[in-house]
Amino acid sequence: MVDVKVPELAESITEGTIDKWLKNVGDKVNKGDGIVELETDKVNVEISAEDEGVLVELKREEGDTVEVGEVIAVLDPNVAEGSQPAPATNNTNDASETPAPAAEKEKVEDVVAGSGNDRYVASPAVRKLARERGVDLKDVSTTDPLGRIHGDDVQRAAQPAEKPAPKTAPAAQENPAKPVEVVKMSRRRQTIANRLVDAQHTAAMLTTFNEVDMSAIMDLRARRKESFLNKHDVKLGFMSFFAKAVVGGLKEFPLLNAEIQGTDLMVKKFYDIGVAVSTPEGLVVPVVRDVDRLDFAGVEKEIGNLAIKARDGKLALSDLQGGTFTITNGGTFGSLLSTPILNAPQVGILGMHTIQTRPVAIDKDHMENRPMMYIALSYDHRIVDGSEAVQFLVSIKQKLEDPETLLLEG
Repeated sequence: MVDVKVPELAESITEGTIDKWLKNVGDKVNKGDGIVELETDKVNVEISAEDEGVLVELKREEGDTVEVGEVIAVLDPNVAEGSQPAPATNNTNDASETPAPAAEKEKVEDVVAGSGNDRYVASPAVRKLARERGVDLKDVSTTDPLGRIHGDDVQRAAQPAEKPAPKTAPAAQENPAKPVEVVKMSRRRQTIANRLVDAQHTAAMLTTFNEVDMSAIMDLRARRKESFLNKHDVKLGFMSFFAKAVVGGLKEFPLLNAEIQGTDLMVKKFYDIGVAVSTPEGLVVPVVRDVDRLDFAGVEKEIGNLAIKARDGKLALSDLQGGTFTITNGGTFGSLLSTPILNAPQVGILGMHTIQTRPVAIDKDHMENRPMMYIALSYDHRIVDGSEAVQFLVSIKQKLEDPETLLLEG
């Protein structure tokens, strides 16, 4: 028998949730085949087989939380494809303990009932759940054709004996005219919620605002977008301008590219910029590495590739680690103004917003309608003073309103 274990995932990740089994009991598994998809705090990770054989046991079920190093399945290299665990049988002539079916690595406990042995098949995890819920497995019925008892069977058997949970909204629960739906939060949504709350509790977070006249960038894009696309095979978007402006601002105000470690400041001399991307599972922040060394086309390509990987659920843990500063664009959803929350341990995040045509005073006698964008900088006041934050945002504004300077400076 070959145990399938949860591998080391990342330094900060010690557990995950089984999202989906990619193989069923009886399936042939080759070395390198994906067996299970594990949802971690950051991304979904596919666990691949390190050996080959037939999958004869799933020790944990979808939705179960598992730890690094835990055995979650068993392969048997000596059985034929399609092999299934034998169903439990009764033996009234021999009361001695007999081995469990092939699907069970451990022996299944015997339960004496009536005049013979009433045996059942359940994994160690299910037996543990039954003990915790005070359920006698010999009384549990299952629809499994092989007679295996699953966690859902135990939950159903335990429900009548459990005390009802306190009702937080009795009127809504008891009134059928006002239905409610209870949806379990995914592991990633729980992590996002906890990190956002932790950031607000840990950092002395403040936000400062400014606005940018986007006329020059929009004019430059209109003039250059076709030749840029033909030359680089990627569209010239807004994000490359903002990423380059941020790098320039961070070089002027390096404490916004730092983090706190105990009583020390770690000021980073590299510029790995996180770009927030919305996915059905929640917000993720993949990182564009060494933005200062990329040209505009390189930035646009990297952002495009990461966005596709995020939407397809193909991001690796390495894509999300080590950012020094974050940019988030609520304008894609129509946000006019917001206060972004820090992506700890970073101490700065820039919020972009929707472009809105507004009247702007050119001088004391003239006004024009201009495409304007509000920008917001949230920062950790523990190490960044208000004057630095305001000047940083002014620097970003000036660079964006003179985009040809960004192009010339690279």
